[in-house]
Amino acid sequence: MRVLFFLVFLATSAWAQIVEQPDPLRPSTPDSTQNDAQQSVNDTSAATPTDTTPALPNRIFRYKITADGTFNRGNVTRDLLQLASALDYQLSNYFKLSSNPSFVYGRQSGVLAEREWFGDFRTTLRHEKRLYYLAFGSFERSNLRQINRRWTYAAGLGYKLLNQKRAYISVTNVLLHEYTDFVENTDIDVIRSSARLFGEYTFSGDRITVTHTAFYQPALNARNLRWNASLSLQVKLTTNTSLRTTLANAYESVVASGRQNNDLRFTIGLAYERK
Repeated sequence: MRVLFFLVFLATSAWAQIVEQPDPLRPSTPDSTQNDAQQSVNDTSAATPTDTTPALPNRIFRYKITADGTFNRGNVTRDLLQLASALDYQLSNYFKLSSNPSFVYGRQSGVLAEREWFGDFRTTLRHEKRLYYLAFGSFERSNLRQINRRWTYAAGLGYKLLNQKRAYISVTNVLLHEYTDFVENTDIDVIRSSARLFGEYTFSGDRITVTHTAFYQPALNARNLRWNASLSLQVKLTTNTSLRTTLANAYESVVASGRQNNDLRFTIGLAYERK
C-alpha cells in the first residue's frame, strides 16, 4: 500500500487545485453487512437451538486512499501532489465513525502555490436505516484561498433515496456553524444550512464505479454562499486498486483579497480501497 504514496499518475491540471470533501464511503450494500450479520445469526441458531440471543455483527473497518499529481519541467516548472482518503469504522449496524482527511501540496516556478489541509471526524447513528442521523466537525487550512484556519461543527439527518447493490443515492441536511480566519480579510462567523447529494453506481460486475457529490451551503445570517461538486470515474485494475479520474468545482462568494471565487480541477490518479 505504501507504493501508492510514491506512485503518482500524470494529472491534467488546467486550473488551481482545491480541497473539497472527498467522496465518502457509502454504507454497506444490502447484501453485504446485513446478510453477513443474518448469516451469523443463523449459524448461531443452528449451533445452539436454545440460545435466542442474536449474534452481534463483526466490527468493520474500511478505507480508501487516492493519490494523484503532476510534475512538469521545462518552460513551466510545476509540482503537485494530492492525497485524499475515506475511512469508516463500523461499530455496529447502528453506529459508525468516519473521516475524510486530504492534503494538497503544489509549487509553481519554485513558489509555493498550494498547501491545503482538510480533516474531519463524523459520527453516524442508524447508518444502515433509510433515515439516519449524523454529527461532525472539521478543520481546514488553505494557502490557495489564504485561510489560516476554518472550523466547522454540524449536526443533522440523512435519507437514502435509493439503496441497492448497484446504485446508491442519499441526501443529507445539517445545520452548520462555520468560523473562518482569513490571513488578511475580516474573519467570518456564520450559520449555514448544508445540503449534500451523494450517489454511487457500479457497472460491469463492479469493475467500473461512478460517484458524484454535491454540497450547497448558504449562510442563514449573512450574504455568503458556498457550494462544490465532483464527479468521479473509477476503473478497477486489481481487486483493491483502481484508476480514478475526477472533475471537481468549488465556489465561495466571500474569498480573500486577490483570490477568485471559483476553482475547477481535473485529475487522474490511483485509488486503493479495502475492507
